[in-house]
Amino acid sequence: MRYKAALLISVFLLNGFVNADLKKSSEGEEEDGSKTIKDGEDKTKFVASIQEVAGEVPPEFNMVQTPELEEQTEASKKYYEKLMERAVNNLRYKIIEGTEEEDEPLPPPPEIIEPELTQTQKEGKALYEAAIKLLNKTKPNREDATKLLIQAMEKGNSDAKARIAWAYLFGTTMNQNMNDAKEIFYDLAGNGHPDGHMGLGFLAATGLARMNISQSRALVHFTMAAIGGHSWAQMIMGYRYWFGITVPNSCEKSLEYYRQVAAKVSQGVSFTGGSSVQRVRLLDELENGYSSSIIDTDLIEYYELLAEKGDIKAQVGLGQLHYQGGRGLDLDYEKALHYFTQAANAGNAIAMAYLGKIYLDGSDEVKQDNDTAFKYFKKASEMNNPVGLSGLGLMYLYGRGVEKDYVKAHKYFLAAADQGWVDGQLQLGNMYLNGIGVTKDYKLANKYFSLASQSGHVLAYYNLAQMHSQGTGMMRSCTTAVELYKNVAERGRWGETLMHAHQDYRNKRFNEAFVQYALLSELGYEVAQSNTGFILDRDEVPMMSESEALSRALLYWSRSAAQGYSPAQVKLGDYHYYGLGTAVDYETAASHYRIASEQQHNAQAMFNLGYMHEQGLGMVQDMHLAKRLYDLAAETNADAKVPVSLALLKLSLMFSWQCLQESPFAIFFVSETFGNNWDLYLITALTILLAGIIYFRRPRELAV
Repeated sequence: MRYKAALLISVFLLNGFVNADLKKSSEGEEEDGSKTIKDGEDKTKFVASIQEVAGEVPPEFNMVQTPELEEQTEASKKYYEKLMERAVNNLRYKIIEGTEEEDEPLPPPPEIIEPELTQTQKEGKALYEAAIKLLNKTKPNREDATKLLIQAMEKGNSDAKARIAWAYLFGTTMNQNMNDAKEIFYDLAGNGHPDGHMGLGFLAATGLARMNISQSRALVHFTMAAIGGHSWAQMIMGYRYWFGITVPNSCEKSLEYYRQVAAKVSQGVSFTGGSSVQRVRLLDELENGYSSSIIDTDLIEYYELLAEKGDIKAQVGLGQLHYQGGRGLDLDYEKALHYFTQAANAGNAIAMAYLGKIYLDGSDEVKQDNDTAFKYFKKASEMNNPVGLSGLGLMYLYGRGVEKDYVKAHKYFLAAADQGWVDGQLQLGNMYLNGIGVTKDYKLANKYFSLASQSGHVLAYYNLAQMHSQGTGMMRSCTTAVELYKNVAERGRWGETLMHAHQDYRNKRFNEAFVQYALLSELGYEVAQSNTGFILDRDEVPMMSESEALSRALLYWSRSAAQGYSPAQVKLGDYHYYGLGTAVDYETAASHYRIASEQQHNAQAMFNLGYMHEQGLGMVQDMHLAKRLYDLAAETNADAKVPVSLALLKLSLMFSWQCLQESPFAIFFVSETFGNNWDLYLITALTILLAGIIYFRRPRELAV
């Protein structure tokens, strides 16, 4: 009973303090002589004085309350006051009497009655819903959807207005006009729409549309949008708390934001897993060639020719490309069905299994059919195909066209998982996690989820994140959970913007590509951050001057490097070495090269660090350490062998010349003859000499 007595004393003391504060605040005269406004007095002077001190309230923060909302607020206030009164009374009663009598049932809480829409608003809502249906199709009709959105916006639909604002900002289905987008965002934010706050936050964070960069203002808008349930804003807040960008670093807060987004993404994942998003990195594409990330049209036509001639491998390959999308191709279930049917008729088990997946899930082009799906899965499973086996397991697990049978489902999933198929591994994890048809076993659930995550399955990442965040069957790990939730959040449908931005970049629509990459950078996409830095580094954004572009590129390279991209770390070193977008700082450049060299094993960073040791830039000159770093660069990357050979040859000549200078036979110095850049002349001479040796030693044709 001691804790009850202590709790009672605390309640009474707190009640006394609150009453004293309320009594003090209700007095007309304070100790310092300041006056409070009493009932019945004119309050306009007080409001005016606040505006004089704080300035005019920005329009996006104005809050307008309608009479209907006032009535709902008053009803809710009375309800929760009564609820609090009962809670306090029950607390006092239970402490004093020590009984546990049941409370009288509370009346139901007041219903939030939405204001009735006018006829025009109803028409606008119907137009907006029709536009969303067009956009959510497997092959979206964006042009017709945009026309419907414009009509809905003209009828006052706020959601349609938000879509048009983003279209103006990105320049996707509308001509890019960031000023018009900004005006719409202001209007939406003034009415409390999350997209309005999200848009204004992005503009304030990047300084686009002639807005002054203000991270504090951006943070306020992002917070408001996140509270309103905007997934992009929640991702931004999760990313900022994770890396401590303009906010204190907090793993728990980051976890909460990312958890909300990941839950939405996981709910939208179908049996098929959805379309794949190709994360094209512009820097790698420049070095490896355009065809490394996007399939060339000529190559597609070649495979189509082979498929029509009966090549089964080509038929299956084209079917999978159209079924999953990516590599520059959109989802097209009709074409996938065509090629899979051709291969299935020839007896291919993989094609049969994928036909089963198409019919099981259904789409706009192919009607859902459990019987047909079961038929194809059965044929594929008889040929021991893991896709067909897991398909049968799904049908028995959920009772799709057959009676539920957890024993059979477990058998088929286990057979598929033993062959390494991701769907079988995932579903086994679900069964062991929830105890469906088997005894709960968190260790086995973790095992199968981990195996499925290695193949990149979204739901495997999500389930692992849930287990790590709650400590289910393992030690709780906030950092691991955040990384997994972040991975899931970045696989939402908005990830398709990466491909739209890449397509705009290939079409030389650099402003449009930059804005889309910049938004995804705010959301925490590392690929988008490196691509934004790449575009700015090459001075390909017409709306910015070269100096502004370089200073911005430095920011994006730093964010990309913080997420572990080693070429971005090297870029940071280059920017500080050459003074691009910042002052020349050899020590900072060397620190970035060292991180990329030691932690990420980047050959370019090793070479650059070796050169700085050779020249004594930002660190003590050390020829032996320079040689060691040059050798490491050649061992790490075969492409570095030629420049390393030249650097080592120059280094040996320099070392010999240094010894000669220190000897009594030194007559003249190269540095006095050629200046401070004599080593560049030496490298050029050595390169010419090497080219000459290769030229004269090449094999020659014999004369007939």
